[in-house]
Amino acid sequence: MRQEKRILNTILSAKSALGELEEITAKMVKGYDVLQNLDEVEIGTAPKKLVYQDGKLRLFQYVRETEATCKTPVLLVYALVNRIEMLDLQPDRSLVRNLLDKGLDVYIIDWGYPDRSDRYFTMADYVNRFINDCVDYVRKASNKDKINVAGVCQGGTLSTIFTALHPEKVKNLITIAAPIDFAPNDGLLFRWAKHLNFDTIVDTYGTVPGEFLNAGFSQLRPFQKIDKYVSFMNMAGDEDKMLNFLRMEKWIIDSPNQAGECYRQFMKDLYQQNKLVKGELVIDGRTVNLKNVTCPLFNIYAGADHIVPPATSIPLNELVGTKDTRMMEVPGGHIGIFVGSRAQKELAPGIATWLHERDA
Repeated sequence: MRQEKRILNTILSAKSALGELEEITAKMVKGYDVLQNLDEVEIGTAPKKLVYQDGKLRLFQYVRETEATCKTPVLLVYALVNRIEMLDLQPDRSLVRNLLDKGLDVYIIDWGYPDRSDRYFTMADYVNRFINDCVDYVRKASNKDKINVAGVCQGGTLSTIFTALHPEKVKNLITIAAPIDFAPNDGLLFRWAKHLNFDTIVDTYGTVPGEFLNAGFSQLRPFQKIDKYVSFMNMAGDEDKMLNFLRMEKWIIDSPNQAGECYRQFMKDLYQQNKLVKGELVIDGRTVNLKNVTCPLFNIYAGADHIVPPATSIPLNELVGTKDTRMMEVPGGHIGIFVGSRAQKELAPGIATWLHERDA
């Protein structure tokens, strides 16, 4: 009798497994059919025009259909890691489009794709040449002595450094998920970085490959990738969900290389030695003093950010010289702060309102 039960259970288990396999196969077939009929997956589709170029760097101005209601334009400074399309991933999840809808005149720096010829660019090149020249272009084009600067992630760090060195050019500073205080060990990236030999990495690669950086980021939450592809299987056949997934994958894969010397200084001086907070960071022979940031500051961070934990962003408000500071937590992680459904209702409206209030 026991043997018969075992045989029956084996048959039932096999039947259940076959049923699950048939269901998975059906989803895969349906998903394949959807993929076959999809057009090219596009990201970063908000209309923009090229207004300035320096080597691989391009400065774009987004096209407005109506006149801006905020007189002072805003320059978006994205991180050197990954691409600017995250800020305009798709029409209904776009910080750029939301800012335009709220009456802002928006410019953005596209860093391009560094190659071996760019390995010797330093942080000074990015701050005092590239960002500075783009700021000067926007100032001249808008006939403004000062403009608004909004820096994202590493771009927020570089924008803060720029503002401290050139306070006369920045009317308002916005930082979004920007690491400033590198002392906390809240995130795995910050723990790893304190022990890596960045001299060896840069001396070996010259220009650090984007694939190398992506491999590191994927190890911060290794099981997340498994969950992601399981979710993809479950959404197979739903064209809208599959498109959302593919847009994100396209952005993740498109990871630029890093100019070696800038990467070396950023990782050693900031991640390992925390020189910006200590007042020891030197750019072009000048020590960066955060107290020189005397313009209004809007510091925004993601509550569930594992790449730039809140503890690394929050201290900025106490380190700057201005008393006009605001801080805002946006729900989501490092990416969700831009593409999350709740973030669409909070991030751009919060930025636009804050800038309009200071546009006199």
